[in-house]
Order: sequence, then C-alpha cells, then structure tokens
Amino acid sequence: MESILAKIAVMLVPAFFAVTVHEVAHGYMADKFGDPTGRLLGRLTFNPLKHFDFLGTISLLVFGFGWARPVPVNFGNMKNPYWGRLAVTLAGPVSNFLLALLFAVSLHLLAAIPEQTFLGVGAAVVEPFRLMLAFGLYVNIIIGLLNLLPIPPLDGGMILISLLPEKQAALVARLEPFGYVFFVMIAYYTGFWRIVLAPAVFYVASFISVGQSAAIEQIMTFPLSR
Repeated sequence: MESILAKIAVMLVPAFFAVTVHEVAHGYMADKFGDPTGRLLGRLTFNPLKHFDFLGTISLLVFGFGWARPVPVNFGNMKNPYWGRLAVTLAGPVSNFLLALLFAVSLHLLAAIPEQTFLGVGAAVVEPFRLMLAFGLYVNIIIGLLNLLPIPPLDGGMILISLLPEKQAALVARLEPFGYVFFVMIAYYTGFWRIVLAPAVFYVASFISVGQSAAIEQIMTFPLSR
C-alpha cells in the first residue's frame, strides 16, 4: 500500500500538468485562429480540475498514459478552418514535447546541485523529486508520441482526417467513438507497446536527457499495473 501511495504521489502532479497543458494548448491555438469557445467556457486555465477526466486519470496511473477532458473547439468559427485545424491539433503534442525538454533541463539542474546542499537529508528529499521530474519527462513524451498516431480522436487521427479527401475522411471519422478502446487493445494486447512504443519513448527520453537514462528506465516501470 505504501508503495502504491508513493507512486501516486510522484505521478499525480506531472501527469495532471501534462494533460492540462495539452488541452490548454489546443484551446489557446483555437482562440488565436478565431474560435473563442474554450476561452468563453473558462477552459483556458491551468486549473487541473477544469480539465479532469476520471477515466483518463485512471489510465494515466495504471498504464502510464491518459487524457484530460477535451477543450471544445468549433472550427466553423475560424477564418481558415483547414490551417486552423492543423495548428490546433499539433499544438497539443508540441506543448508536451516542450514540457519534456523543461523536465529534462530540470533533471540536469537537480543532478548538478551538490549533495551537501540538502543538509544531510539528500536521498529523502532528492529521490522523490528526481522521480517526479523523470516521470514528468516520460509522461510528456509518451502523450506527445501517442497523440501523433493516426487514430481518431488522437491528434494524429484528426490530422489524418484533415488531410484526406472528404469521403475517406468521413470513413476515418467514424472510428472516433472507439478510438481509445482500439488503441488500448493494440497497445496492450499485441506487441505494439513492447516492440514499437516503449523503445521509441525510451530513445526520445534518453536523447533529450543525456546522462539521466537510469532515471528514465526506473520510471518506465512506475505505472501501477507494472
């Protein structure tokens, strides 16, 4: 029980921050392209309670990836719906990759602080914080990469719908209600996660956090299902 509670404590803050920033980025970009829907509904806020999704949070804790309640976007309000849709869709994953860089820099800064600075309580203070930063790096990369997969309602799926001719786009759009279930089945009941996604996440995380790969390896076994 103590181990599970410790994992939840380390995971919650960076996980909520990751999905909140992802959704705010969508809404902010929509507002810039002429659709104020998210702003008028009070969703352009970093208050995680405004974006809380129960199933998405449980998924984050159990599987290591999840989602927040989507910020509503009305592309019909935009002067250029085509480019607006692409910009809004890409804003989410891009925001997560930028956050991953921020967490990577923070990991390096923490490693550079002399141990004596923590007045003899180094491991007790530094280790949980190091794991929190490592999980922040991990969860932002995984959310960013997963959302580029061409499966609606993931961002990559919405990009695919934007690029396809109208008839083919309508067919792909029909998958949207089943997209998350479809993805979970592929990721966890085939070798897709083990063979493709997990190595990709580890490679990207290790690349941008040079010298911190041990923390990344540790945190990739952190979700509660493992």
